[in-house]
Amino acid sequence: MSSIIIGIDAVKNSIRNVPNFPKEGIQFKDVSTAFKDQQIFKYIVTELRNKYIACGITKVVGIESRGFILGSILAGELEAGFVPIRKPGKLPSETFVQSYDLEYGSDSLEIHTDALDGDDVVLIHDDLLATGGTVNAAVDLVRKFGVTKIYVNFFVELDFLCGRERIAKDINVWSLIHY
Repeated sequence: MSSIIIGIDAVKNSIRNVPNFPKEGIQFKDVSTAFKDQQIFKYIVTELRNKYIACGITKVVGIESRGFILGSILAGELEAGFVPIRKPGKLPSETFVQSYDLEYGSDSLEIHTDALDGDDVVLIHDDLLATGGTVNAAVDLVRKFGVTKIYVNFFVELDFLCGRERIAKDINVWSLIHY
C-alpha cells in the first residue's frame, strides 16, 4: 500500500475553478472538489484542528451554508459546541439579526439569542474570505453576547479582494489556503 503525502499544493490543486459563476466575471472557487477526496479532506481537518487545539475554543460558529461543513467537524475535533449563523427566516426561535452591505445590495444574518454567552471562546468559520462583509456581520452578531475572545478562520482566502483588511484588528484571522 503506497502512502501519498498531502500538502497545501495538493489541496489548492483539488479546488475547482468555475468561471462566470454565480455571475459573469466571477471566478468561483468550488471547495466541494477538495472535500470529496478522503486524504485531502483529512489533511484540511487536521490542519484546522491543529491551529486551534490549544486556544480553548468553547463554540465554533459556522456561517451558512458552506461554513457548516468544516465548522461542525472542527467543533467535534475541538470538543466544542457548534452554533449556526443562518440567513433570515431559517432559525426557529428568537434571533439577533445583523444586516450588511454587498457590492450589489444588502443581506442579513441571524443567530439564536441563546446561542452563546460572554464566557465563550468563539471560532467563527466560513469556507471562503472574499470582501469580508459576511464575516464582519458574523463578528457583530457574536459580539452581541459580550464575547471578547473571537477567532475567525477560513478554508480559502482570496487575498486580492483584501477582505482581511476589513476585519477588526482585535480579531485573530487565519486561512489555510491563499489565492
